[in-house]
Amino acid sequence: MQGVHFLLSLLVLGLASSFASAYDPSPLQDFCVAVKDSEIKSALFVNGKFCKDPKDVTANDFFFSGLDKPGNTSNRVGSNVTQLNVDKIPGLNTLGISLARIDYAPYGLNPPHTHPRGTEILVVVEGTLEVGFVTSNQQDGSNKLFTKILNKGDVFVFPIGLIHFQFNRGHTNAVAFAGLSSQNAGVITIANAVFDSDPRINPDVLTKAFQVDKNIIDYLQKQFWVDNNN
Repeated sequence: MQGVHFLLSLLVLGLASSFASAYDPSPLQDFCVAVKDSEIKSALFVNGKFCKDPKDVTANDFFFSGLDKPGNTSNRVGSNVTQLNVDKIPGLNTLGISLARIDYAPYGLNPPHTHPRGTEILVVVEGTLEVGFVTSNQQDGSNKLFTKILNKGDVFVFPIGLIHFQFNRGHTNAVAFAGLSSQNAGVITIANAVFDSDPRINPDVLTKAFQVDKNIIDYLQKQFWVDNNN
């Protein structure tokens, strides 16, 4: 029986360790301000950023100005994301947090995407948004949609790694701010990744996956190539 308890303890410890390592590592000092990539004269890569010498750190390493200014939504989807991650605020390095402002034109869309390294919590400060996320594949093969209409002051959470979206349902502009549980949560926009990867995914693969005629896949790939090369 003691052996069983020991094995269970090891299992719990192993699971706890895997959960702990699934997110940004905890800092081992007060701060670790990121060194700009252009300042690194080395072929080494690290999980995150190199730390600036604390003697050279200033208040500006923890500062950004201009988040009050709306982003340009004059694009095909009618939205703009201003990301404040470790590349914009070096002081975020190792702190496991970042911020974004999202602007939406009337009926603008922040298209289905995922953040592979962070959970997102979003608050609407202007307008009305339809938001939602889709679960991973369930045992019966289904994917459940959780969706909600958000008004000014409403908050919604998108769990890490799950496909989610925001759509401006109104005829006026909308604005939201999002906090993410990573200094660099990453983003994968589903349509762009599928139809505009480099090199392109074999159209035969996409034709089979989406169960449509190959002409439709060719059309979609050409559309995304035109959009991203104009």
